[in-house]
Amino acid sequence: MAGAGTARLAELSAGRATVEQAWQLYDSLPAVAVSEIITGRWTGAELDTGHPWAGVLVESGWYGKQFDSPDEVQPLLFAGPDGQVFGVDPRRVPLGLAGWFPTAGFRAARRMLPALRPLLRTGRGRARLRDIEYRGKVGAAMIYDHLPIIDIFRRVDDDTLLGVMDMRGMDDPYFFVLRRERA
Repeated sequence: MAGAGTARLAELSAGRATVEQAWQLYDSLPAVAVSEIITGRWTGAELDTGHPWAGVLVESGWYGKQFDSPDEVQPLLFAGPDGQVFGVDPRRVPLGLAGWFPTAGFRAARRMLPALRPLLRTGRGRARLRDIEYRGKVGAAMIYDHLPIIDIFRRVDDDTLLGVMDMRGMDDPYFFVLRRERA
């Protein structure tokens, strides 16, 4: 069911949003329960707020996330130029290069994903879902197993989530969008 959140997200996604605009939208959206998002694969996109990571995940081949159960979550799905989607162990992704390395370098890394796949791939979930309180609402959050990262989600509509990455040491929030993949 589309509504005001869907329209506002479309407006903000059409260009660069400010962090304040992204927070206003995020805070206006209802929380989403863990049980509502455990439906498998979700495709990802970023909401550009000028974050240092802008373009990094998308250019490197980030595909989205997969929620199979509260304790079985693939936090990072990637797809190479061959189109094959696979789960990546977040510990094997050089997140520290984001914002420091030119975006073109991440594009080149994407072309190399088929060769890097055996080194990056994981068949096990590397995160879990829990309902937590964040910015005054209790809702679904994805907690990475081995990194100081929590992604907290709000419902835009039945098939769209707005997420914010809360990472220790990151000054500015990284906003992203997830869309439910339908068979």
